[in-house]
Amino acid sequence: MRETGGPGPRVTDIGVVLLVQAAVSVPWVLPRDPRLEPATLSAYLLTTLTVLPLLWRRRAPVRVLLAVVAAQGLYGLAADGPGQTLPYTGLVALYSVAAYAPARARRLCGALTLAIVFPSVAFNTGEARELVFSLMVFTAAYGFGRFTDTRQAYTRAVEDRARQLEVTRRIEAEQAATRERARIAREMHDILSHAGSLMIVQAEAGPVAVRTAPERAEAAFDAISETGRDAMVQLRRMLGVLRESEQGPGAPRSPQPALSELPALVERVRASGLAVTLTVTGPERPLPRDTDSAVYRIVQEALTNTVKHAAASEAAVLLAYGESGLTVSVTDDGRGGGTGTGHGLIGIRERAAAHGGSARTGPGPGGRGFRVDVTLPLVPVTPSVEVGS
Repeated sequence: MRETGGPGPRVTDIGVVLLVQAAVSVPWVLPRDPRLEPATLSAYLLTTLTVLPLLWRRRAPVRVLLAVVAAQGLYGLAADGPGQTLPYTGLVALYSVAAYAPARARRLCGALTLAIVFPSVAFNTGEARELVFSLMVFTAAYGFGRFTDTRQAYTRAVEDRARQLEVTRRIEAEQAATRERARIAREMHDILSHAGSLMIVQAEAGPVAVRTAPERAEAAFDAISETGRDAMVQLRRMLGVLRESEQGPGAPRSPQPALSELPALVERVRASGLAVTLTVTGPERPLPRDTDSAVYRIVQEALTNTVKHAAASEAAVLLAYGESGLTVSVTDDGRGGGTGTGHGLIGIRERAAAHGGSARTGPGPGGRGFRVDVTLPLVPVTPSVEVGS
């Protein structure tokens, strides 16, 4: 794989061929001693024949090496022309085999090339100095080829790793977006379900109260309007979160409901005719913001289920702070008998699990009513310290 904007492999190979051709042409360009072999045109054409196979050095490196060796042998036998300072074509061909050929083929070709060096030197000068020099340059060509192959393999591995990381990043972003959409859907379900249930109960009781107790009817209509306004405020808050998420991941997020709003929630439910008590035991301490909001939503969903399905007259909310955990219990005296598979109860379990806790649902004390118990681990919240205080 080539870098974007760089020359392609074909252009590079053509450049290599032209460069090698220029190098082997030197004996035909420079003045020669009259006592040396003449630089004839036929000898030059045979020299060019040893260079042309290099055009295919990437596609068929082994065949190119064999063609170069054969062409050089033909030059030595048929042409009595000038020799070369270095075996340029043989070095480039061996380099290409080391860089582009399969492992078995390159090892075999490397061994054969080194084996050919011995009879070639013996046929030429037979000097030990030429033998050592030839072995060194061919070994260096093979080593440079292996270095090129290793570098290219490393580059491909880095690029593959970068692509995998990009794919992983996109998948994680999509999963995060999916989780955020699911969270927002749960929040909106809780808001609408709770508000709708209270408003329906109050609206159904209103006509009866108008005839029997007008003051209760007025209170019911006040409760409907208050519940509707609260639902609108929370929906605007959620829609604000959606708008902020469109502005980017660094956009600020609107605050979620917290435990400090739990008494107001209990009062709204109590206004619907359900006698609700709120009890807190143990030493209260601050909770992480997400956990704080989750506790509020759990209580809200449990009370909504009581209003909608239990036909209860009383409900009790208990927050019990322990040394390492917070237990949230919502109990009613209704008809019970729930299966625990409704969307609201599933949402309660998901919220508990998301914060490392657990949820249990079932009959209340003595088998009467229904009970929701959620246990959440408490993580100490480190208070912020102002610098310089």
